[in-house]
Amino acid sequence: MRTPVFQLSASRQNLLHLTLIRVLVLAAQAGSVGIAYKAQLIQLPWMALGVTLAISLVFCIATALRLRGPWPVTEVEYAVQLACDLLIHSALLYFSGGSSNPFVSYYLVPLTIAAATLPWVYTIVLAGLALAAYTVLLVWFHPLNISPGQRDYLLINGMWLSFALAAGLITFFVARMSQALRRQEQIVAQRREESMRDQQLLAVATQAAGAAHELGTPLATMKVLLKELRQAHPNDPMLQEDLALLQEQVSLCKETLQQLVRAAEADRRQAIEEQGVNQWLEATLQRWHLMRPEATYRYQNLGRGSAPRLTPPTDLSQALLNLLNNAADACPDDLDIRLDWDATDICLNIRDHGPGVPLAIAEQLGKPFFTTKGKGFGLGLFLSQASVTRAGGTVKLYNHEDGGTLTELRLPRSYGVV
Repeated sequence: MRTPVFQLSASRQNLLHLTLIRVLVLAAQAGSVGIAYKAQLIQLPWMALGVTLAISLVFCIATALRLRGPWPVTEVEYAVQLACDLLIHSALLYFSGGSSNPFVSYYLVPLTIAAATLPWVYTIVLAGLALAAYTVLLVWFHPLNISPGQRDYLLINGMWLSFALAAGLITFFVARMSQALRRQEQIVAQRREESMRDQQLLAVATQAAGAAHELGTPLATMKVLLKELRQAHPNDPMLQEDLALLQEQVSLCKETLQQLVRAAEADRRQAIEEQGVNQWLEATLQRWHLMRPEATYRYQNLGRGSAPRLTPPTDLSQALLNLLNNAADACPDDLDIRLDWDATDICLNIRDHGPGVPLAIAEQLGKPFFTTKGKGFGLGLFLSQASVTRAGGTVKLYNHEDGGTLTELRLPRSYGVV
């Protein structure tokens, strides 16, 4: 079974994005301090600012190294990372004018990130930390010794740059973080749905194993009685023909039960035979036609080049038999079966000329114990979809434009290719 592999969880992706934000902000801060120091526009505690920026750089490097390890990123760790950002930013503001520094609005960036990615409890704690730091900077800070004109110039331009930086970071990175969280939620929902489906499959498999064990005795009895009936009425050709057909069907049932045992043993020994996809389909069609001799079909192989080679498990062959039976139940005449493949997929189409799929119940198809037939248990399509999904493929049903139902079975060409 092939399932999608996600190398980074949502929390790890968010921490990676946060590290990128730090690098960008650190570059902007270092550039601003460097320009101010070079131009000597204002006097600042350059040593303290340099040490604070160095601490921020070390923090970025440490986080990047931590992301290379296998440890999961928890919500507590992520909240602590954001708290450290708030503290480092507060230290830089303290040495550069405190609350009068136009970059004080950058407090909103970590808080927006927290609101988008963390539970509300952590967001409230971080908001309280930011408010407390802002309040302290109203009273304690290193003042800027500049003229009123310079102050107005730096305030106006600094506010514009601060807004542009915050808007860009929030728009791009926070959107990416929210997208990662939504993707993670979709994965969790998909895995929950697969778990429920597996539980249903286990229940069906348990019942099927018990039924297969119990069917052996009555089938053997039927076989003996049919043989005796043929011997007792040798001069009735019509009865002989019907009894012969019944014998074939009983033998087919016994062969199916024996094949279940052999298939389970083959799976256990990893002894599934490798074959071309066209060979697999043709062999399955021959077996199916023995089961449904009243059905007529036309088979076309549209694939170009050498056929992909498969090692199909037994449940995949049974899934194909179920789909063929569904088509024959809708209309057994003139089924159109087409096999094709390309560089990525193997596609099998089965088209019948029945009434099609009623739109009112289209969403219910494929659910266990739901059937549109007067007979049956509503398990064929459900089991087929489950088996094909395990192989990494899909089963879809469409209403054909010319009438009837088109059943499309797709398998990835990478599945079983040698």
